Amino acid sequence: MIVNLALTVWIIKVMNFSVDGMGNLQLNQDGIRLEGISEFVLPLYVSEIQSRRDSLLVFQSDKNVTLNVRNEQGQLTGQLTVGSEGAVFGHSVETPLIQARASEDLKLESPTRTLTMEAPRGVEVSAAGGPLKVSGRKDLQLESTEGEILLDANTIQLGSLPLGVFTASPHQVSQEQEVYEVCVCPSGKIYLSPAESGSTCQAMSNICLWS
Repeated sequence: MIVNLALTVWIIKVMNFSVDGMGNLQLNQDGIRLEGISEFVLPLYVSEIQSRRDSLLVFQSDKNVTLNVRNEQGQLTGQLTVGSEGAVFGHSVETPLIQARASEDLKLESPTRTLTMEAPRGVEVSAAGGPLKVSGRKDLQLESTEGEILLDANTIQLGSLPLGVFTASPHQVSQEQEVYEVCVCPSGKIYLSPAESGSTCQAMSNICLWS
């Protein structure tokens, strides 16, 4: 009995048990409160995690940090994974601002699916201190249902536009041609045509016929 009592007192002393909790863990009416650094070796299920007003909330792992959201049936409805390749979102993300830290690049990428950005009042994409690059493996679509699409820059370049002429072969165009006009097919495809005294845009251009 004395040995058991001594061990109990020793455990209480080492684990820092008290009426309010254990060690850095304190129990209150709103939930639990952890002070300092805590390590979880098994899954943690909580409804809310909040830091103090004067400190940051830090999640740290040797590999990556994954947050899962499941419905009442246990099905995965949302996922956020933060690892060496940045933050990976398994489903849609709703946020008023996505911004990179100073002197670092911001990259939004969907390697195997479609990347869609939409908002009821518009989407603004800006790069104040560097270039802005938008690329896609297939189609790149800019759509405005009730407004306009504005490209505001000192220089707007449309690279690698095809050359469309109303001839049997594009090679019949003079090699000394330096000025071209930008033409639009009925389908919306843009191409270049040799500039002359009058417009040379043709709806029957080889580009429009094969688009």
